[in-house]
Amino acid sequence: MRHLKTVLCLSFLVLSACASSPTTDIQSPPGDTNTNPSVPSVPQNTPVSQAPIPNPIFEPILPKIKQEIQIPILLPDYIFGSDGATQVYAKVETVTPSQYQIILGLTPDCNGGTACRVGTVSGEELSPSSADLEGKAVPLDEGITGYFVDAVCGANCSDSTMTWDQNGIRYQMGIKAGKPEDLVKMANSAIASGTY
Repeated sequence: MRHLKTVLCLSFLVLSACASSPTTDIQSPPGDTNTNPSVPSVPQNTPVSQAPIPNPIFEPILPKIKQEIQIPILLPDYIFGSDGATQVYAKVETVTPSQYQIILGLTPDCNGGTACRVGTVSGEELSPSSADLEGKAVPLDEGITGYFVDAVCGANCSDSTMTWDQNGIRYQMGIKAGKPEDLVKMANSAIASGTY
């Protein structure tokens, strides 16, 4: 009887030790999250846009655009004239599910008037009736071809523009009387920033 009690006690101790000892999972079932803080987890839903982020002037208006738009948004990191000495503001001119147009101005309430206007940023879903791109073909990053159209100047100057088609969307960057190299830089910074 005493021998049986000893065996039972030892069995209980062994089972208790096994229950409290750490175990190593060979493979976690799908959907499990990593709870070990020393091993970084891989994010399941990575953001569409990667670094660099677009220029901070777009931060106040981006939520409004994303609330209504159903197409990918491209915003430039480089804004001509926004060098720290001059403040440039972004204002939504138009936003629908299939298009957006943003005015870049020297005042927060600029409505595109020639005195305050710096340029524009826009995107619109392509359709079968979309016109062919016109202007001087210019190579942009990621193998994209942009089309530069120079400004027309009289009493005032219009925007020079860089326009390109990407993944079914027509994007355009405009700078009032802008130079081709500045528009290339602006377009490439938008392409590098990725869609939102």
